[in-house]
Amino acid sequence: MSIDTSIIATMKLTAGTAAVAFVLCAAASAQTPGAPAPALSNAQAAAIFGSRETVLNASLSPDGTMVALVEANGPRGSIVRVADLTGNATGKPIAGTAGDPERMNWCRWSGARRLLCNVYGMTVIEGAAANVKYSYMSRLMAIDADGKGMQMVPLPQRTGLSLGWGLYGGSVVDWNTGQDGHVLMVRAYVPESTLGTRLAQTDNGLGVDNVSTSDLRVVRVERPKNNAEEYISDGVGHVRVMGYEGPRTVDGYSSGKTRYLYRLTDKTEWQSLGDYDWVNREGFNPHRVDPTLNVAYGLKKVDGRLAAYAVSLDGRLTEQLILARPDVDVDGFVTIGRNRRVIGVTYSTDRREVHYIDPEFKRLAASLSKALPNLPLVNFVDSSQDERKLLIWAGSDVDPGRYYFFDRDTRALTQIAFSRSLLSTVPLGEVKSVQVKAADGTMIPAYLTLPPGSNGRNLPAIVMPHGGPSARDEWGFDWLAQYWANRGYAVLQPNFRGSEGYGDAWFENNGFQSWRTAIGDVTDSGKWLVEQGIADPKKLAIVGWSYGGYAALQSTVSQPDLFRAVIAIAPVTDLGWLKEDASGYRDFLVSKDFIGSGPHIEEGSPARHAAAIKAPVLMFHGTYDTNVTLRQSQLMANRLDDAGKPNRLVIYDKLTHSLDDSAARQDMLSESATFLEQSFAAGK
Repeated sequence: MSIDTSIIATMKLTAGTAAVAFVLCAAASAQTPGAPAPALSNAQAAAIFGSRETVLNASLSPDGTMVALVEANGPRGSIVRVADLTGNATGKPIAGTAGDPERMNWCRWSGARRLLCNVYGMTVIEGAAANVKYSYMSRLMAIDADGKGMQMVPLPQRTGLSLGWGLYGGSVVDWNTGQDGHVLMVRAYVPESTLGTRLAQTDNGLGVDNVSTSDLRVVRVERPKNNAEEYISDGVGHVRVMGYEGPRTVDGYSSGKTRYLYRLTDKTEWQSLGDYDWVNREGFNPHRVDPTLNVAYGLKKVDGRLAAYAVSLDGRLTEQLILARPDVDVDGFVTIGRNRRVIGVTYSTDRREVHYIDPEFKRLAASLSKALPNLPLVNFVDSSQDERKLLIWAGSDVDPGRYYFFDRDTRALTQIAFSRSLLSTVPLGEVKSVQVKAADGTMIPAYLTLPPGSNGRNLPAIVMPHGGPSARDEWGFDWLAQYWANRGYAVLQPNFRGSEGYGDAWFENNGFQSWRTAIGDVTDSGKWLVEQGIADPKKLAIVGWSYGGYAALQSTVSQPDLFRAVIAIAPVTDLGWLKEDASGYRDFLVSKDFIGSGPHIEEGSPARHAAAIKAPVLMFHGTYDTNVTLRQSQLMANRLDDAGKPNRLVIYDKLTHSLDDSAARQDMLSESATFLEQSFAAGK
């Protein structure tokens, strides 16, 4: 059993990478979203909308004087740029990755002038289960703000005697230990063979270390535990909550449950906080710890929907309900600064909203909404140590977003960068929240995007179900929907039953086991577009990614005469194979139970009913996809071929489920537009 170690040597940040445009400018100088612009050709639109985000990640230095941006560079690569907010407006590129195989995920300030960056890639695993061919591999790199002193944070002691793979480079649970440049890091310890030696490393599992990012010295904070899954710090250097895996089966598979422990202030002993069932979302799921209030913030169900709670960590475990909604789940917490202090809870109705529990930030958010009236989605990305200087992101449905620097003392708000600079002058389609009436009378929440300037009548149209199925669409910018709107299509994105965010009753038994309900809502969405006069029934298509691709194919099996063309990106096509593909992983039983057993495996697998499909099918898939294996699309293509149905499968080498490559996405968009045009023309 071995691992391809070539990625370890190549997984590095390179200094002196070519510059990517980055401009510091006043907010008033930005072009108004939706301003007139020349019409784009299909090639131009595919190039612009298919390009990755300009800014992939942003972080503010502890003193608030510098910003570090991770920016796209080429189809897959990235660079880190550091700009001095008090002087050098252009900024300096200090490091970069080529993107094949190494990619950069994020960079954050570990100290006043030191950065810690996450670099990842795919590696080939030899000797694993037949269906487990590839795996993600990550490393952490430390570098000075001027590009000097680059070092890779080494893994815990590893030699040729190690009894496992070093895939996980670690993650940071606390950026604010009280020592400049020090972080608390979760790291994976792999034991070594003891045969013939007494010096073997026997620690096994996840532990927590205090790591100095300047000289890479390590001090152990929490001894590795074989069954540990999660650690939560209080944001000031103390681990207060630990989650460890519930009992495994005799075959070694996960039960899908986590047992949480906590410790009292200044104590080392662990006490029970409670169990959480990830499958059924039962119990208290802790997210953050506030050291001042001595509470753990987390989510717990109320009347079938997730609600936000604070639980005291003083030995009494007193619960305080912060917010519960009668219509949707509360799904997360809003934090600020290096210690990730909780300032609010968030949820999504027809739009993303925040319930602030910090009075100052509640007032500040209201002021920013007035200052940025066309950008109603406002996120506090980062802050200085004293929270007086803020890094803010703001966007909308017709604006992919902009980064701002805000000084709370001077009240100066300065735009730093566009999230997608190529779209800064391109008019985008307004996104409206609508209600679609399903066949049984249920009202399905959905989002309708119309082409800019359109009257919304008799258009070529697309139903675009989301992935998951444990996911949902939200109001805001969507690069795929906006591309189609730019090409003149109306796009409808339904949050069909089986979507998350609306509580247990809406989720039903998930979009696989309850596929008839979920797919029925998707096909009813297509019928609604026609009934409302929005869609030309001869130019109605369905496009989906992942589960959305499954929904696109299965909808066409269910209603063969409704859609005139199908585009499925990385689709699930056979539910039985989906279970098989999970068999090599620890959570196999959880996945197996989620997909279920019974007649729906046969009835709900589009590859087993390819002969029922009348519309032409176009599919896209990456060879490194570990979410949905390539063989799912290959199976569908073979079955369609056997049935004599028109189809084409485009395969992208060495790309994962997200096809996170500008060239590949541009090709996919261009191919898709031509495919729909030809399909509609042939169907006249």
